[in-house]
Amino acid sequence: MNSELVVDVQPNEISIAVLEDKKLVELQKEGRDASFAVGNIYAGKVKKIMPGLNAAFVDIGYKKDAFLHYLDLGAQFRSVDKFHKQAIADKKKFPNISKMKLEPDINKEGSISDILKSGQEILVQIAKEPISTKGPRLTAELSLAGRFLVLIPFNDKVSVSQKIKSKEERARLRQLIQSIKPKNFGVIVRTVAEGKKVVELDTELKTLFRRWEDNLPKIQKSKLPTVVYEETGRIVALLRDVFNPSFQEIHVNDQETLNQIKDYITIIAPEKKNIVKDYTGELPIFDNFNVTKQIKALFGKTVTFRNGAYLIIEHTEALHVVDVNSGNRSKNPEAGQENNAWEVNSAAAEEIARQLRLRDMGGIIVIDFIDMTEGEHRSQLIAKMQELMSKDRAKHNILPLSKFGLMQITRQRVRPEMEISTTEICPNCFGKGEIRPSILFTDTLRMKISYLVNQLNVKKFTLHVHPYVAAFINKGFISLNMKWRWRYGRGIKIIPNQNLAYLEYHFYDENKDEIDMKQDFEIK
Repeated sequence: MNSELVVDVQPNEISIAVLEDKKLVELQKEGRDASFAVGNIYAGKVKKIMPGLNAAFVDIGYKKDAFLHYLDLGAQFRSVDKFHKQAIADKKKFPNISKMKLEPDINKEGSISDILKSGQEILVQIAKEPISTKGPRLTAELSLAGRFLVLIPFNDKVSVSQKIKSKEERARLRQLIQSIKPKNFGVIVRTVAEGKKVVELDTELKTLFRRWEDNLPKIQKSKLPTVVYEETGRIVALLRDVFNPSFQEIHVNDQETLNQIKDYITIIAPEKKNIVKDYTGELPIFDNFNVTKQIKALFGKTVTFRNGAYLIIEHTEALHVVDVNSGNRSKNPEAGQENNAWEVNSAAAEEIARQLRLRDMGGIIVIDFIDMTEGEHRSQLIAKMQELMSKDRAKHNILPLSKFGLMQITRQRVRPEMEISTTEICPNCFGKGEIRPSILFTDTLRMKISYLVNQLNVKKFTLHVHPYVAAFINKGFISLNMKWRWRYGRGIKIIPNQNLAYLEYHFYDENKDEIDMKQDFEIK
């Protein structure tokens, strides 16, 4: 399988697309000013105890207080709390975990009121980002994640991923980590650590330990609530989770981001550092790699997948519902209804597994497959879905088909579902239904180009328009583009942009900063 990563860095947002054999399988979008990411550690203050929920609400600086359940305190909460209090009490000396005596574990069946008090200062980590009307979900069981290992302070256990099947390899990794880890620090060995040498694991363990030592002293200097430790950026975090030897190329359109990725690749896979490529093409990077078109096709309510068959995907407050339809797919009369249903359901399973990753759908997902009567086909469909979702990093559980042909899936949700509107509001009338005659659109563009060149003295710029409009501007031997360049200078470039609505346009200067030309002028 040929895997590629395409990173689109814009002034307000970073978008990351993962392609497998040129097909879009994952998409992540993050605002440049985004905060409250999963993995961030905060020093917060307990605002309210809720005995009925056996939980507390904690102020970590978000507009809504974050939720912390008793079961998310972690068995070692007393040790974490003791460490925090010592750090605040003596600001000249930072406590050393390795020299601490760990406190007894808390009672699994205990009450939140016995452990926390209103106004208490505590260390917490974000387990789930704010979703819909809910604030962040917290845990007090702190951890620092790396590519091969997860470091867990105040814990002395070494755990190895269950996905590593070899008993010899599991024993090797456990013994190896046990011999190199710091005292009073636990470690979870991730699946990708299988077969790795001691040098690689030791280097990452030291890196994670250094992050702890470098960041945690912030609790002595800052006012509450405050960020104590920030998870690595979304790009590096995604790379950490998805990077594997099948990655052939990573394309980035921003030099600073490219350097971050290159530095990270150099650490985890030096032999692959040359796969990071600087994209300098004129087309938007997502257009160039056919990502924009796939987003438009895959994020709607209706998703077609093979020979006219399609999915209807609905999102309610409680769950996601997926309906499988054969549509106007040509049926093979010789195969019979049962085999035709199996063919559609099999193809639908592939697209559904892709959609779950792509939209990052979480919670309860109910799939209404086309009815099949043969037990063999029903068993094969479950096995196929399990195989297809084995690549999914999110924890999930797949239940057998019910007698009504419904499959239920639960999938871990740690951040909001990816929702992208594929419909377009007219940029000229803003949905009112009336616009100026479209035949005058190119006259409007020419007038604005004239204003840019003659009034604002901007000689080099690009004009981004819909691909159909760009084709019209460039058509013919003496095209509009040629006329404009003769009249206003050769610094004009017309760029087709698939992300724009039909009559939408944007001007950019030579530094790729947008020039606001939305005001109306009289056409002369």
